[in-house]
Amino acid sequence: MDNSRVLRLMRLEDMEEILQRHRFMHAFPRRRLRIRDKGEAAKQPRFERILVEGDVLGYVPNEDNRVGVYISPHPLTPDNNYFEVEILDTGLIGAIAIGLVPCHYPLDRQPGWNSESVGYHADDGKLFKANGFGRVFGPKNYIGDKVGCGIIFDRDEDEEGHKPTAKVFFTRNGKEIGKVAVPVPAEGLYPAIGMHSEGEEVRLNLEAEWQAEDVILMAVDNCEEEWSRLHDVKLNGSVSILEYTGRGKSIIDVGLAQARFPLDTTYHYFEIEIVDPGENCYIAIGLARRDYPKHRHPGWNRGSIAYHADDGKIFVGSGVGDPFGPRCHKGDIMGCGILFPRDYNSDADSDGSSAASPDYPNVEELLLEDYHTSDSDEEEFWGPGAGPWEKPIAEYGAKVKIFFTRNGKTIGQKEIRMPKGGFYPTVGMLSSDEKVRVDLRPLTG
Repeated sequence: MDNSRVLRLMRLEDMEEILQRHRFMHAFPRRRLRIRDKGEAAKQPRFERILVEGDVLGYVPNEDNRVGVYISPHPLTPDNNYFEVEILDTGLIGAIAIGLVPCHYPLDRQPGWNSESVGYHADDGKLFKANGFGRVFGPKNYIGDKVGCGIIFDRDEDEEGHKPTAKVFFTRNGKEIGKVAVPVPAEGLYPAIGMHSEGEEVRLNLEAEWQAEDVILMAVDNCEEEWSRLHDVKLNGSVSILEYTGRGKSIIDVGLAQARFPLDTTYHYFEIEIVDPGENCYIAIGLARRDYPKHRHPGWNRGSIAYHADDGKIFVGSGVGDPFGPRCHKGDIMGCGILFPRDYNSDADSDGSSAASPDYPNVEELLLEDYHTSDSDEEEFWGPGAGPWEKPIAEYGAKVKIFFTRNGKTIGQKEIRMPKGGFYPTVGMLSSDEKVRVDLRPLTG
């Protein structure tokens, strides 16, 4: 056999060996590699229009001027419940947001804009909760500020099948700003950073620590000492659940819970979640004067205003309500707050102030100037001697706007005069088995 033929055979044998190796390597390991790659990909952060250099995140300008978002690969847990950013540069407008979002949150929406998300925005100090409209929450933030976000896990899914809830809190330079109750999706809530102007840059610290005991002390802020009156309503242990304990047979069986302190410019909003609508969902959220009758739903008597869950009506110092918003059901979160005027003077509406100015409305003008319900209308509705004319209110304070929300969206508002002494958060219930979870301080500002 000549040498050229031997070389050809050796080349053929080498080629066959190479092909066999190739077939063997790709027969079984391929699936294992794919599984491994998929697992690794799931643990990678998700981001668009964000430049990541180590722990520094920067906004990448784009022709469409779309938001840039970075989402951590892991959700917060009870063992790792806090993270922080340090603002290195506010860029053109400082549109930097820190918050929590679900796993598959869109990468062109600021934290807090979409459902199941919450975010604190540096440029205006507002809190956004599943809504494109923010609420006053804390101070604006600038270069050098450290802003943090964490979770206090309240409970697992309860017997009624509600999603687990948690209090999300935000911090600034080592001090807590405030907190808000949010539902937790099954996959958890993931740290997220949003940016929206050229030059914005932050340093991200996903391993930051927060003194949990300090936060927990602030979280239990709706216990019994927060309530001045609980009539036919009981507080369920140390958590902020109010349960109706009355007979629920007639309108005189109203259960009333009234907070110890009125709303003010710092704590101007509160919420309830309908844990159990009971027999008829005769649940009302509103504001009332301090000496409000204990057996009357808020909104029925003068010196009060309320949004009622069973019919979606608003009641303002009258037993006759007006259409206002949707009916509310199990799991819905109803909110009530005050929009104070810029020149509001809290001392003028305190109990110790002098008599009302001559231009304040008298008793016949009621609280709401665009309401025209007369005493005779109320007497026809409630019967002689049962209406709010029994105890007139002699003094009113400044005009304020009362607004109501449902599941994070504002339903509407009414401008009224505040009673002397202020408006107190008040919850009414009137049918068996009704339960609500109350947060008297979901926002601060």
